[in-house]
Amino acid sequence: MPLLEKDAIRRDPETFLDERFSHVPKFSFHTSGTTGTPIRTIWRIREIRDSLAVREVRSARWAGVSFRMPRATFSGRMIEPEPESRGPFYRYNAVERQAYLSPFHLRAETARHYAQALKRTGVQWMTGYAVSYFLLARHIVEQGLDVPPLRAVITTSEKLTREMRAVMEEAYRCRVWEEYSTVENALFASECERGRLHVSPDVGIVEILRSDGTPCKAGEVGEVVATCLRRSLQPLIRYRLGDLAAWDDEPCSCGRSMPVIKEVIGRRENVVVGPDGREMVRFHGIFVDQPHVREGQIVQEARDRIVVKVVPTPGFGLEDERDIIHRMHQRLGPDVHVTIECIEVIPRSSSGKYKAVVSFVPRSTRTSQSVNA
Repeated sequence: MPLLEKDAIRRDPETFLDERFSHVPKFSFHTSGTTGTPIRTIWRIREIRDSLAVREVRSARWAGVSFRMPRATFSGRMIEPEPESRGPFYRYNAVERQAYLSPFHLRAETARHYAQALKRTGVQWMTGYAVSYFLLARHIVEQGLDVPPLRAVITTSEKLTREMRAVMEEAYRCRVWEEYSTVENALFASECERGRLHVSPDVGIVEILRSDGTPCKAGEVGEVVATCLRRSLQPLIRYRLGDLAAWDDEPCSCGRSMPVIKEVIGRRENVVVGPDGREMVRFHGIFVDQPHVREGQIVQEARDRIVVKVVPTPGFGLEDERDIIHRMHQRLGPDVHVTIECIEVIPRSSSGKYKAVVSFVPRSTRTSQSVNA
């Protein structure tokens, strides 16, 4: 069967729905947009429950925690729209006992407020953006901030490097675990106690392919393609994720017979540094619900200068530009000069993927090695 491109779903996600479920309630979630503008995924409630159950059993419990325990989350929601807010930089979900942390206000001056939030809400473990937790951990170590005893940190969305893991484990005084999954629930892989990344074969059929479409051998880097097995409303078959990875054929000493991914490549993003020192990653919210933007890329030329490259669709105009600039100011503050540049295409790598965030701002050697290693 042919490979499924993201652009087809991005253009019209409704055409991928199974008509047998036209009568059931539907829920929408957007992808992070790391390989383009966000994609709208459409779910049944049963599929949402399945997805959460997999994370509970194959990720949280492997790490010795549970979603029933108080937790903190770094993710992409805009929970504080005021860029110059003095806090709090989190919102508390009392039903799930969840502290939802803002990734858009994190910098040296605000780090103590995040540490205080962890203590105030009594979180026992944390999950979410790997780079955000790394940046917070670095501030905690540098400033000697006190955080409550934690049982685990489970990172998502970005590649977790050895350097990042070491800083986080020093700051949070617990083990850090890696999770590799997608908003589309096309695949799910989680780290076992032996530090190996196991694929859940009942979530999706995962292929790692060469450029000619043939399967890669163990240790050979190729493109990740997945077929959803847990979503019937919007099934995705041989779906190109845009990631690169390699299989590991070495049996895991944990005893699980699930396939093992040796390494995931290509989910690292540049960190953007604001004029006031705040460091952020993940800007997919800039392009969510932008009907006249086909693709978008954030390029930081200087701490106070951002270029937003847009591949527009018919109808893109001044109102769209003003909305994008407003969203950028929400995340980086009003002192950033934002320029909108309309282009025909954003250059791709050989794998067909482009970086959603590019920064040309120099950083210290330690930061560059830790984040981008």
